[in-house]
Amino acid sequence: QVQLVESGGGLVQPGGSLRLSCAASGRIFSINAMNWYRQAPGKERELVAGIRSRAYTTYADSVKGRFTISRDNAKNTVSLQMNSLKPEDTAVYYCNANLASDARLRYQVYWGQGTQVTVSS
Repeated sequence: QVQLVESGGGLVQPGGSLRLSCAASGRIFSINAMNWYRQAPGKERELVAGIRSRAYTTYADSVKGRFTISRDNAKNTVSLQMNSLKPEDTAVYYCNANLASDARLRYQVYWGQGTQVTVSS
């Protein structure tokens, strides 16, 4: 079994910072990409940032220059440093990983349970 657990969400004022973390545990052989998505009320889930095994990163235009994604391959963790937060960043943030549980390399996508980020004064 594989489990992804997010942490670090909360309430922050506009202009503030938060750091989200996600730890993958269980039967893990190889992790390809790890990503952060978010979903605001009444909106579709959207990709915020992603990082591949060779540290290739991608960001949504709305967060470029403010958010930084990083990963620790030894610990199977991914983090999202969020700076200069805006009210429109308010959403539930989900961690996502594309990983294989054994040497057959049958990659599957797993999701965390989500963590709430609220940006408000």
